[in-house]
Amino acid sequence: MIDQIIAYNKTFVEQKGYEKYLTSKYPDKKLAVLSCMDTRLTELLPAALGLKNGDAKIIKNAGGLVISAFDSAMRSLIVAIYELGVEEIMVVAHSHCGACHMSYDHFHHEMIARGVTDATLDTIRKCGIDLNHWLEGFKDTPESVRKTVETIRTHPLVPKDIMVRGFIIDSETGALEEIK
Repeated sequence: MIDQIIAYNKTFVEQKGYEKYLTSKYPDKKLAVLSCMDTRLTELLPAALGLKNGDAKIIKNAGGLVISAFDSAMRSLIVAIYELGVEEIMVVAHSHCGACHMSYDHFHHEMIARGVTDATLDTIRKCGIDLNHWLEGFKDTPESVRKTVETIRTHPLVPKDIMVRGFIIDSETGALEEIK
């Protein structure tokens, strides 16, 4: 698949397909969106929000979560605020998310089946990584959104004038529901 993508990319560049996407690194709408990496949202999310290339910083991960105050999603938001001029943040979870009810127990069995040893997992634990927490999903999507919004709002490095709001997008229709 990667070789096919590389071949496509060569043609894309030769035909200057990139020209319609040219923009600056600064989001025109001064907006960052933290959302899930779900494939159903690849085109639906920006379309449903009315965003075009260059309008917003879109940060994606499994579940659209900030799982700790200093994880990569939070780091990206801090960079977006201080380096790229973001003034508003939308946390956008979605219906029927695969991260809902995700658990380390499931991953543990899959990892062992694919060759990761219990010794490796024990070493990771001894390094201070709580795999149960790190690979835990959530049970309640609205509560997960509230928790992520609160983590961002109360982060010691997020200025108080940054607007942070949470939503759930319907994975089929794109309809937004604000979570308060």
